[in-house]
Amino acid sequence: MHGIRPRQKVTQADWASYMEARAERAQDEMLKRFFNTPMPDPDTPLSEVPMVALDMETTGLDERRHAIVSIGVVPFTLGRISMAQRRYWVVKPPRPLDEESIAYHHITHSEIADAPDLDSVLDELLAVLAGRVVVVHFRNIERPFLDAAVKARRGEGVLFPMIDTMSLEARWHRQTLWARFRRWLGRPPVSIRLNASRERYGLPVYQGHHALIDALATAELLQAQIANRYSPETPLKALWC
Repeated sequence: MHGIRPRQKVTQADWASYMEARAERAQDEMLKRFFNTPMPDPDTPLSEVPMVALDMETTGLDERRHAIVSIGVVPFTLGRISMAQRRYWVVKPPRPLDEESIAYHHITHSEIADAPDLDSVLDELLAVLAGRVVVVHFRNIERPFLDAAVKARRGEGVLFPMIDTMSLEARWHRQTLWARFRRWLGRPPVSIRLNASRERYGLPVYQGHHALIDALATAELLQAQIANRYSPETPLKALWC
């Protein structure tokens, strides 16, 4: 996960009205059902929030020029990870893979040769996400790429609130007075990448850049973050964005 760029934002207070307005305006039936599915109230304790970890591998970092090649989702709660409900898709991007992206995500030309277009899995993906709080590690990949991909295929995009485990790590390791003091001293910043973040909580090292494995790794990371930095009674609104 790499450099952060400004993105379209919906403030926390606006999510309910945004979802309601999108449900009324949506032309695509699956998107209408998605936006009509109630989200947990912002004051819901995290222990009661249904969540789903989402990860994508892409051909690059710019959703205007690059595309999604794989998606992994793992439903979970603070107390349980539902691997039986996991989903993983390899999808065919609209442009050929280049060698740099293959080296990064290890998905080859032969793997995507007979893969479906993302449009054919969108209904299933949105059904898994509907009504759950989506958890990612670096929302500036998943949020704009999915929005752009849905817009290209259904004529209208899709945004929704997320919990970003990278942003939570940044709160503690990049934005505190101690972190600023370290920078003033010329110390290198603490890494907030997925594996480095997991290591701080004693979580095992997993193979990186596989969408399903990274989704599982993100779910476990959030569980550890809540156990160490928050509590199960923390309201959802303290974390989502």
